[in-house]
Amino acid sequence: MVEFGQVYVDASVIVAATLDQPGALRGVRWALAVSSELIVVELLRTLDRLRLAARAPDAELAQLREEAEKNLAKLDLVPINRALLRRAGGAFPMPVKTLDAIHLATALLWEEHAGDIVFLTLDRQLANTARACGLTVYPGSPRHAAGH
Repeated sequence: MVEFGQVYVDASVIVAATLDQPGALRGVRWALAVSSELIVVELLRTLDRLRLAARAPDAELAQLREEAEKNLAKLDLVPINRALLRRAGGAFPMPVKTLDAIHLATALLWEEHAGDIVFLTLDRQLANTARACGLTVYPGSPRHAAGH
């Protein structure tokens, strides 16, 4: 069991938990979890891709949607606003994809406001960039999350 105070949760963590993928973070607890409201779209798009690829029957998709809603309910969602988009469009110390830039900007702005946080991600590239931005990242050696 690993416990943290405040965490920022990247979409790779919620997708892995919802789909019960290998490498999903289990036994991780926190006092407060925050993410960008972008995470809702990322998770629902993942479920829709499964539907379109016919990789999951309707009953399983309904269960996954319920699990998605439960997982999202554990998060305080930060709205995307102009200041956040400007920060996401700014310079980062390493290359970063657009949606990841929004997550990083949200985490960095939240840390400025709330104090120390732990950035939870399973995406290796995003983890490296988050570390380069000065964030504490868990887990220490993440795998690259497929489909993110």
